[in-house]
Amino acid sequence: MSRRHLSSSETQALFDQYVIGNYRRYGVNLVRGVGSEVWDAEERRYVDFFPGWGCNLLGHCPARVVEAVREQVGQLIHVPNTWMMESQGIWARMLAERSFDGQAFFCNSGTEANEAAIKLARLHTPAERYKIISFTGGFHGRTLGSLTATAQPKYHEGLGPMAAGFVYAPFGDLEAVRKLVDAETCGILVEPIQGEGGVNLPPDGFLPGLREICDEHGLILMFDEVQTGCGRTGEWFGYQHFGVVPDVLSLAKSLCGGIAGGAILARREVAPSLRPGMHAATFGGNPIASVAGIAAIETIEDEGLLGRAKELADRFQQRFESWRSRFDFIDDIRIAGLMIGLQLSIDGAGVVQKCLENGLLINCTQGTVLRLLPAMNLEDSLFEEGCDILESSLAEVASSLTTS
Repeated sequence: MSRRHLSSSETQALFDQYVIGNYRRYGVNLVRGVGSEVWDAEERRYVDFFPGWGCNLLGHCPARVVEAVREQVGQLIHVPNTWMMESQGIWARMLAERSFDGQAFFCNSGTEANEAAIKLARLHTPAERYKIISFTGGFHGRTLGSLTATAQPKYHEGLGPMAAGFVYAPFGDLEAVRKLVDAETCGILVEPIQGEGGVNLPPDGFLPGLREICDEHGLILMFDEVQTGCGRTGEWFGYQHFGVVPDVLSLAKSLCGGIAGGAILARREVAPSLRPGMHAATFGGNPIASVAGIAAIETIEDEGLLGRAKELADRFQQRFESWRSRFDFIDDIRIAGLMIGLQLSIDGAGVVQKCLENGLLINCTQGTVLRLLPAMNLEDSLFEEGCDILESSLAEVASSLTTS
């Protein structure tokens, strides 16, 4: 039996009174979605080019994930990790078969995955080695360790002192990395392609250079693939574009097709250092997340969605390139599969708001980068509709700039 949803304004009042205001929320109560479409309580429809902040890589409510979760929730919802679960073991094997020969630890989110990677790097190296090098513009999560690894001072304000042992290098600068390595360094943590930092691609040779530095000094190379993993870039994992295999890989966001889930994958020589008693996640790899993760992988493969992601990337590139002569405030177009950044020379918040008013959901990061993380099964008709809305919204903003 369906129930009446609260209106967006009623929901806003509820949030104002009872929910901590740590998010800047739009005054829209979303109530249902399918694929790349979502509806609010007033039955207004939106095309979603940023579903679930990248978690819904298969769109809203993918059929196989929904069915797997429905079946599982009637059999077993949760058991602790002191017991084994068939689905968790199968899921770990499926991830290893698509990445590198290693083992998995399961958690619930990207920040938890990165915390596990940080601990593993320190545990696997001698006790005097504890420093980790990360990069300006990177983003690794909100818990204290992963937040300290996030080399963006705006996220550190009011939270000091930060965790000890993190040093920062400019993204893409191998010489700076070499200068930071010392006898206390244990590892390097990097996003192969920076997401929140503005969809920043690494310069040629940067990731292979990091691998060489780690091999030379006995360091652990950690790739944060919370955003790039699980097919987002057109390969199963972002590192597969660069011919570089990390020691530890962190995953989350789209890992379970929209269900909360996170993981690290670690090479077999490294994984045993995360020994009993040193780390845990109560809900990590639970039965619901495990079957959802399996269903997500099966959906991507059975529907040929890695190829679809590459096809859509080419179409976005062509469409956006055609706008350059029309909108002189488009400075750059950065696309890696379905990680899409449109660098503007103006503030992007107004464009996001116009898109919302016109029925399209997108994001702005770093103030001036329009960020799109569309579903890899985005339909052709919705691709065209969404791009039309974005183009008309850019035109409205351009018009306001010329008349102001």
